[in-house]
Amino acid sequence: MTSWSRLDPPETYVFDGPTSRRGHHMNQLFMSLRQGNARREFRADEVAYCRKFGLSAEQTTAILGRDWQAMLDLGGSIFYIYKLAVMDGLSMQYLGGVFTGMSEAEFKAAMLAGGRTDG
Repeated sequence: MTSWSRLDPPETYVFDGPTSRRGHHMNQLFMSLRQGNARREFRADEVAYCRKFGLSAEQTTAILGRDWQAMLDLGGSIFYIYKLAVMDGLSMQYLGGVFTGMSEAEFKAAMLAGGRTDG
């Protein structure tokens, strides 16, 4: 018998309804980056683009500072956050490393070896 519930697995980020609602506007911004004209507008003035989506000051600061963990903590979905990372030339393995405290190379090696063994 485990000591945790499926709603609170240890060291696992749970993207649930409240989290989705908290990050809704930020995730809308990330999803808009699928379109070339939106990417150009974002690159031209990131502050104005964040304002356009009605983000909180904390969300705007996280995006401008590329604070990936803060974006997640503020309700960002990894699948949407990744759209911004791609614009910056970053890989999913890079983000995986950020979220697990590993380098990109360490994270990639761990995944190729079958996954993390610390949990």
